[in-house]
Amino acid sequence: MLRQVASRISMRSRERKLELFLERFTPDATTTVVDVGVTDAPFGGGSTDNFFEARYPWPAQITGVGHTGLDRFAAAFPAVTPVRADGRSLPFADGTFDLGFSNAVIEHVAGGSEGQQQFISELCRVAGRVFVTTPNRLFPFDPHTLLPAVHWLPQGVLRDRLLRARGFDDVLDPLSPRELAALFPYPVEIVNTGFTLIAIGPR
Repeated sequence: MLRQVASRISMRSRERKLELFLERFTPDATTTVVDVGVTDAPFGGGSTDNFFEARYPWPAQITGVGHTGLDRFAAAFPAVTPVRADGRSLPFADGTFDLGFSNAVIEHVAGGSEGQQQFISELCRVAGRVFVTTPNRLFPFDPHTLLPAVHWLPQGVLRDRLLRARGFDDVLDPLSPRELAALFPYPVEIVNTGFTLIAIGPR
C-alpha cells in the first residue's frame, strides 16, 4: 500500500517536472535532447522509470544514455536513440544537444562529490541548457527508501544495511540546494519543491 501511494506521488512529481521542462525551454520538433540516466526498463505497470521518454512530445529527438544494457529500453521506446555510456564520460562532442535532462540520477553517481561534478560537467559540456533533478537532502523523508531521515545517517554499516533492506545496493548521496548548485560550471537556478530540487541552467 505504501509503495502504491509513493508511486502515485512519484508519478505526479515527474509530470510536474516535465511540465516545468517544457515551460522553461519551450522545445519543438527540431530540438535535440540527451537524457542521461535512463534504465533498461519500460514505463508503466506501476513503474515511473523512463517517464521522460514515455511522455515527451518528440521522442525521436531524444538520445537516452544508460550505463547498463538497453535492450528492453530500446524495445519500449523505438523512436529514442539508446546509448550505453558512463554519465561521467559521455561519447559526444561539445554542444551536440540543445538540451540536457537528468532525473534523480546525480545522487547515485559513484565517486562522491568529484564523481558528481564530473557527471554534471559532462552534461553541461554536451548540452546547451540543462535540467537536473535530485531529492532534497534537507527534506526529512527519503523518497528512495520511504524511510524518514535515513539519508541523514553517516556513511557506514547502519545506513548500508537500511539501504540494502530497501533494495538499494548502489550509492545514495543526496544533495542540498547549495551543494547541487556548486556542482555546475556556471550559475543555475535552483527550484526547490520541498522533497525535490531542480537545477536549470545556465541561469
